[in-house]
This record gives sequence, structure tokens and C-alpha cells, in this order.
Amino acid sequence: MAAPVTVIVTPGPPPSLDLHGPLTQRALEAALAALPPCTPTLHRHTETHHTLQVPPPPFPAGVLADLLAAPRSEDAAPRPRGADDLNSGPPGEAGAPEPVQAAAPAAPLQRDVLLDALARPGAGLHAGQVYWRWHGPLDVARFTAAWQSLADREAVLRAALAPPVRDAGPQIAVHPHAAVEILRHRHDATDWSTLLVAERARAFDLRHPGPLRIALLDDPPPGEGGARSTRILITYHQALLDSSSVRTLLGAFYRAYLADGRVPGGERRPDVRDHLHWLHAQNLGPARAFWSRAAPSPDAATLPARPAARTTGGLGHGRSRLTLSAAEAVRLREWAAQWGATESTALHAAWALQLYRPSADLDANPRSVAFAVSVSGRGIFLEGVEALPGPLHNPLPVQLVVDPAATVSRLLADLTCRALDAAAYEWVSAGQIQAWAGTSPDAGRLTESLIVFEPPAQRGHGYGENAYREDVYREELAAEGIRVDPPEAVGPLTGVPFTLAARHEADGSLVLTAVHDRTRFSDNAAALILSQTAGLLRELPFSTDGLTTVAEALGLLSGARVPPVTIRPTGALRLLREAAHPGAGTICLIPPPDAPPDCYGGLADLHPGPEALATLTAPADAADFLTGLRPVLATGEPLVLGCFSGAGTLACEIADRIAAHGWYPPLVVIAGAADGGPGSARALTGALNSATARPG
Repeated sequence: MAAPVTVIVTPGPPPSLDLHGPLTQRALEAALAALPPCTPTLHRHTETHHTLQVPPPPFPAGVLADLLAAPRSEDAAPRPRGADDLNSGPPGEAGAPEPVQAAAPAAPLQRDVLLDALARPGAGLHAGQVYWRWHGPLDVARFTAAWQSLADREAVLRAALAPPVRDAGPQIAVHPHAAVEILRHRHDATDWSTLLVAERARAFDLRHPGPLRIALLDDPPPGEGGARSTRILITYHQALLDSSSVRTLLGAFYRAYLADGRVPGGERRPDVRDHLHWLHAQNLGPARAFWSRAAPSPDAATLPARPAARTTGGLGHGRSRLTLSAAEAVRLREWAAQWGATESTALHAAWALQLYRPSADLDANPRSVAFAVSVSGRGIFLEGVEALPGPLHNPLPVQLVVDPAATVSRLLADLTCRALDAAAYEWVSAGQIQAWAGTSPDAGRLTESLIVFEPPAQRGHGYGENAYREDVYREELAAEGIRVDPPEAVGPLTGVPFTLAARHEADGSLVLTAVHDRTRFSDNAAALILSQTAGLLRELPFSTDGLTTVAEALGLLSGARVPPVTIRPTGALRLLREAAHPGAGTICLIPPPDAPPDCYGGLADLHPGPEALATLTAPADAADFLTGLRPVLATGEPLVLGCFSGAGTLACEIADRIAAHGWYPPLVVIAGAADGGPGSARALTGALNSATARPG
């Protein structure tokens, strides 16, 4: 048996493998023979030190690293086709780097969204949708030209994550050009429900410009004399857009379509770059002082349910909805107005009662409750921000003490005061608030539910100068035989277990939609919570006056079952050794699938560096590790991934995902065998010492 090499992978792009140990041409050829054909660049520094540069993903650099680091026999191996093409030269000769656009640091809210999406690609997190029906002739060429004209004018449609930079978090760059993706489907190629789900699940590559894509679905041919119609679906990513942005862009699109496919005027300002510059110019002192006091405490009730050890057995997200009639919505609005509150405040009050209720059955003591409320993010002193397309919608935490002896009117007043106090700081992100509150990121989110209230649309108002306003364009569209329905929205999935959204229909009714994480709530439990909340909104205007107490209001749910919620999994890494000092960084050890559970136990004593050592017990996939690594990425501390041979593929997948979401990819260090023996531990320790001693 020949001694294996140790490998330090710099994920790239393109990836490079720093090889330490006796590497032979035969061993390299044998490893490459098992992989897709490629022409790597090999630089031989010494007999025991080489650098190998390979193509970017999907070429499996992690598999190659595992093969090279594994113990091997020097038995004759077939020479792979193309082995003579191995180049010998300095690293970096594989191709010229792409030009880098000028970039600005991502907003704190964008970092929160990226951290959410990092661990769950393909789950549709933070992908929102807006759709409507187009009745009459649709000129697809003019439709496409109009959207392309928008992309030329709107910086956000040309924005993307900039190439990661060492010692910096995600950055946003605006490209000089970006093509809008528009796909058209025949009516017999797919159905509407399938298209909605498929477009949400289709991941955005945020490294390339285009945070918005469009799908057209032709309706079946109409009967004799009928007008053709087409369903139009816009899917967008919250890292760069929000629902108000899409409505603004939709208005600009109608202008362009009616102008033969061209938006009049130059680039919109302010744009996403101006917003980023405004954010980074803010004095954080007052915001930090406010949110340090206003942040939820760790003991606040965050879900309207009782924790249960049993699992739901579900996966993905579920949706349910109920409707308050127009008369019920008017009654709720008028009742709230008696106490100087709004409909949205009434919804927040009902939700606060729901959060308090699980403990109300135990005693009658006051308790803290906490939830998040979505704010527009546009109440800031930036001229023109109300018409700025960008990621401004922001979930802010609300905490208050619910006292069963206090009146419901007092509860409404408390919630109104908290909303007014927070209005000056609605540009601050939940991640910033958590850090200022001194709460460890390992503790999980400050809140576990989100309330989204969409105010009634006002004709001619609401989304800026170029807003979607059907009344403005109706006559011009009608002159071309076109009628368009008002757009409807499907809210983005978020990382919280329960989201409750409220919006008004054209007939004045109020639609309540609950979106729940099926790993935490069963569909029945979520439907029960929604039903109870709707019941409170219907009954509170009838059953409460200025003297009604919270305890009496809770009597409206007397006898109603409190649903269960699965206890939140920690998702935290298992710490083998603490860091010697703050900022020392973390070495995350990835176990091979066939390794013993304690395979890295010996490293805690062997590794002399100051870094924390952490791991997860196998089997664990990339999502598990990325969930655990979220606090490390959030704080920006140094990170290295280390593993025995066999886990290199998983480690490189983790590093690639980190890079795909804007963070500089960590080094991947591979050495030793999965047996976890003393020799393997010493080999990995030596390789980690070498990697962590490298500059940067």
C-alpha cells in the first residue's frame, strides 16, 4: 500500500486541489479514470507538493479529492483516455477570469434571506409569485421586448451576487445586461397547479442576473366567438425583489407594452444600489439602542401550540385559507377604529391571544409573547423609495406582555405603540436585532411566526408613479382588444414554521392564508389554528367593549383544543472543543458515511490551533451541516471544513453551496482514512495545521 496524499481544496471557481504527499502519475491517472473526461492543469512544486486545477462544477472535485486521499494500491491501473493531455503549468492557466462588476455589500436583510435559502435549495424558500390572466390577443414578441426594455432600465433586474471575496460577506453587483427568462407553455403541456409548484421549486442561481422569470400558459382554445386568454406567472426571489417591487415593475411593463415594447426614459433612480448605499450610511447607534430593549426575550411564547416530542411525519409546506365576508371585515375595521387601531392591529391582537392561550390553561399570570410582522421597508428618508424595486419588505419582531387582567383595548393600544416605535427602524434586519440583543445565533430565531397584512389597494395609489393601476391602462388595452385581471399573489415561503397572511379581495372580503412547515405542524393542527384565529376576528367586535379583559376575550375559545407542535430541532453542531478566543474561527469536521460516531474524538487533543472543533454525527447531509453552520456564516468568523477520505464529496458540496449564496467558500481539508485511527487523526491534524496557517 502506498502512503496517501492529503488534499486541501480551494473551491474556486475554478476549484484547485493542493496535494501534499507522494503523488505518482499512475495514481493521478487512476483517479481521473473514474471521473468525467477533463483536461486539468497540474503544477508540480516538489516531489511531494502539487497543485491540480480542475473544471468548475458540475465536475466532481470532491470525488477526485476523496480518490486521491484514500489509501490505495500501486497495482497497475489502465491509463485513462486523454491522460496525455495533462498540462504542467502554474495554477490559474485554465482560463481567463470573468470580469468583475462593481459591487456593494448586501443589505443585512438580504443576508438573512440568503442564510435561510442556503440550507434548503429546491424547497422554494423566499420565492414569491404574482399571476393574472390576459384576455385577448397577446403579441409575444412585443411582450418579450417590453420586459427586456424593463431589464435595460431597472438595475434590480440586472443585479446578482458578485463573485465571493475573501473576508467579506455577500455582495451585490449590477450587470450591464441581463436577459429576462420567458417560457411559454401550451395548454396541453402542463396544468396551472403543476406550473405554480414547479416554478416555485425551480431554484434561482443568484450568481447570475435575473431575480425574476415569467411563464405563460395558454388556456384551451375558446368556443366560437370567444376571446383567447393566457395565464401569466411571475416568480421572483426575495433576495432581490419583494411583492411591491413586482407590482411596480408590472405597471412599467404595461406602459412599455402599449409603447410597442419600449419603456420611455432612462434608468430609474433611486435603484437597488442607492438603497444599499443609504443603508450602509446609517448610524446604527440609535437603532441598536432601541432594538436591544425591544427584542424578544428567550422565554417569550412564539407559537400558538403546545410542544410535543412526536414528529408529524410531514415534509414541505402546507397552505390553508379562510375568508371573512365583506361585512365581517368592515365590522372588524370599525371595531378596531374605536380604540384608535387598524385592522392589522386587530389581527396582531388576535394572534397575541393565540400565543398566550397555551399557558393560560396553566395559570393566569402575565406572559411575554413574540411574533414577527412584515413591514414595507419603504418608510425611510430616501427620496423616491416608494417606487423603488428591491428587497425592502422586512419581518420585524414584536414582543409584548399579555396580561389576562388588562383590557383588550389596552392590548390594542400596546400593539399600536410598538408599531409606531419601530417605524423609525423598519430598515433593520432580524439578524441585526438578534446580534444586538446578545442572543446566540445557536438559540434559533427570535420569533417563529410571521404576520403579513396587505392593505386594501387604492385606485391610483399604493405603488408609486409607474404602479400597476388597471384603471389607468384599461382604455388603451381595450383599444387593442385586451382585458387583464387584477394580479394575485402567492406569498413566499419563509424559514418560520407558521405564516399568517391577510389580504382584501375586490369584493371587500378578507382572506386569511396560513402557510405552515409540515415538519412542525400537521395539516390538521395548522387548519385548527387558522380557524380559531378567524373565529376571534369574527367574535371580538361582538363580544368586547372598553371594559372587556383579555381573560374574558380568551373565553371565546373556551373548550377549544390547543394543537401540538413538534419540538424545534436544535440544528446545532456538536462542539468537540471550544475556540481559544472570540474570532478564532471554526473547523467543521465532516464524517464519512461509514465512519464510527466518534471518529473525530482524538482531534480535540491533537489539533494545536485556536479554532473551535465541531461536527455532526453521521448520517448527516449538506442541509444538516449548513443549518448548523448558519451562526458561523452570520458572524463572518473564519471557517474550514475538514474530513477523512470519503467525506470530501460532501464537504465540497457544502463549500459550493456557501459560495453559491455569496460567501467566500471555505477551504476543504481531506486526509486520513475513515477508521479514525491515530495515524489518520495525525494526518488530518497536520493537514489542518497547514491549511489554517495559509495567508488569509
